[in-house]
Amino acid sequence: MHIYDLDTPALVIDLDVLERNIANMAAHCQDLGIALRVHTKTHKIPEIARMQLAAGSQGIVCQKVGEAEVMARAGIRDILIPYNILGPQKLRRLTALARMARNGGHSAITVAADSEETVRGLSAQAAADGATIRVLVEVDTGGGRCGVQTPEAARDLGRLVADLPGLELAGMMTFPSNPRAQPFFDCARDLWARDGLPCEVLSGGGTGLEAVSKELGFTEHRSGSYAYEGMTRIKTSADLTPERCATRVIVTVVSVPTPDRIIIDGGQKTFESYPPKPYGLVVEHPAARIQAMSVEHGHVDVSGCDHRFRVGEKLSVIPLHQGKVTNMHDEVAAARNGEVVCVWDVAGRGKVR
Repeated sequence: MHIYDLDTPALVIDLDVLERNIANMAAHCQDLGIALRVHTKTHKIPEIARMQLAAGSQGIVCQKVGEAEVMARAGIRDILIPYNILGPQKLRRLTALARMARNGGHSAITVAADSEETVRGLSAQAAADGATIRVLVEVDTGGGRCGVQTPEAARDLGRLVADLPGLELAGMMTFPSNPRAQPFFDCARDLWARDGLPCEVLSGGGTGLEAVSKELGFTEHRSGSYAYEGMTRIKTSADLTPERCATRVIVTVVSVPTPDRIIIDGGQKTFESYPPKPYGLVVEHPAARIQAMSVEHGHVDVSGCDHRFRVGEKLSVIPLHQGKVTNMHDEVAAARNGEVVCVWDVAGRGKVR
C-alpha cells in the first residue's frame, strides 16, 4: 500500500531516514567514546527502541513508569526513569517493574531522585516488596528543573541512598549537559570519593550535547529526539527537511474555499494543541504555510504556490515537534520509498503516570 492510500490523517515514519538517524547517533557516540542511552519518549514504540539497542545503545530511558512498563513487557530490561517517583500506586508499580526486569540477580531499573522524601518513599516500598531500585541523584546544573542545588546536597542525598534498605546508589545525573557544570561535578565527585560513595554512572542528556557530556567526564549520554529529527534539535520550520526528519502526517485536502487557502483534515487533535506558525513543512509544496489550526481543521495558506489544489488531494506534512505528534496517534505506518512496510502500535501513547 502506498502512503497516499492510507486513511487520513495518518502518521508515517520514513524508515530510511529513521535508520540513518539511529546509525549516525550510534556512530557519533562511539567516536566520542561515551555510552549512548536512548530516550524512548520521542517515539514510545518498542520496535524502534529495539532498533536503537541493536545499533549500540546500552539501554533506554523512559520518562514515566507507564512508558517503562510498556518497554519491559516488550522484553527490554535496562531502563532508566529519570524522574522523582512518588505515591503508593506508582511505587508499587515500580517495584513490580524492578522484579520483572531483574537481570542476573541485579536490579536493571534505575530512577532519579532529588529529595529525602522521594528517596525514603522508594526505600520503604522496595524493602516491603523485596525489590532493589538503583538510584541516581539528580543535580541541577542550570536547567532550572529538578535537581539538588549544591555538590554538598548531592553528597548528603547520596549518603542517604547508600544507607537505606532496598536501594542501590548508582551515581548522578543532570539535564541538560552544560559546560559550565564542570566545577559542580568536580566538587561533587571529590566529595563522593572522600565518603567512599559509589559513582558508577554519571549521566548527561540532551540531543546535540553528546560531546559536552564527554568533556564533563560523564559515563553516558541520554538522547532521544535524534531518532526523528537527526542529531540536533529542530528549532524552526526552516530546519525541517525530508532528509533529516523521519515522520510525516498524511492529510487530505477537504476544502478549497479560495485559490489562496485550503483546509486539510488534520487539526489540533492530529498535530498538537498549540502549534507554532507555520507549523510544519508540506513536503510536496514547501511554499504552502500552515497558518492556523482549529480542533479538526488545518488552515493552509497556498498563495505562494503555483500548484492548483483540489479537494481530495493527499499531502504529507513534517511537523515541527515530531515527538508530540506521535503521542497523538494510536499507530504509525513504517514506510520505505513511499510504500507501507508495517504498522506499529504507539504502545507508550498517553502513559503519563
